[in-house]
Amino acid sequence: MRLSAPETSRGPNHRRSLAPTVAACFGAATVVAHIAPAAVGWRSARCALIPRLAGIGRADHIALTFDDGPDPTSTPRILDALDELAWRATFFCLGSQARLYPQVVAEVANRGHELAVHGESHKSHLLRSAPAVVKDVLTARDLLEGLSGRQLRWFRPPYGAVAAPTLVAARRSGLTLLLWSAWGKDWQAGTSGAQVADEVERTSVGGDTVLLHDSDVTSAPGSWRATVDSLPLLAERWSRRALTVGPLSEHF
Repeated sequence: MRLSAPETSRGPNHRRSLAPTVAACFGAATVVAHIAPAAVGWRSARCALIPRLAGIGRADHIALTFDDGPDPTSTPRILDALDELAWRATFFCLGSQARLYPQVVAEVANRGHELAVHGESHKSHLLRSAPAVVKDVLTARDLLEGLSGRQLRWFRPPYGAVAAPTLVAARRSGLTLLLWSAWGKDWQAGTSGAQVADEVERTSVGGDTVLLHDSDVTSAPGSWRATVDSLPLLAERWSRRALTVGPLSEHF
């Protein structure tokens, strides 16, 4: 007896019906591949799972970092406060700001601090293409190296948002991607130096890279004043714990 072909036989019409599903799955996979690295934005998780990326280094050392500058008003005030404490730090600069205030970039370098790349613009990488992010990072790197006469080593994406294009840009630029393990949330309106210092202590995990800001270009106006006020408070607390403070180049 001859059996007829089952109704589920896969012919040309079936393949056509699968096409939208396959395309949708491919698109979803592409999106996941693009944004999956953003999981490292979860501070506590990355500290435990990827400590080097989180900036966890020597247990007796604090790597002090500042984002979003330079700014002609706030950055010199931060530099003065660091001079009083005999501290050096790493400044993750925006190319857009450096282009406006090249003399402040030179001042940061001349006063003994380390420069690093925060990108040309303060835009999240999560919804940007790889070519756009690569261009953004390379433009900022070349500008900062030209202004300072130094080869830069470190790169931190805006908002700490890591996506697939971030990884491509780090590789293409020859920069080391690095986030932070503790922060002061000094970008918020109405915060005080004591609150910033308390938040840094609350989020500390040991061997920290600390995130602060030397500009309010993406923060609440005037928030940098709380950052300045927090530094002597942090100095007292870190001194009691026998911690030294310096740039990233001394941290690992």
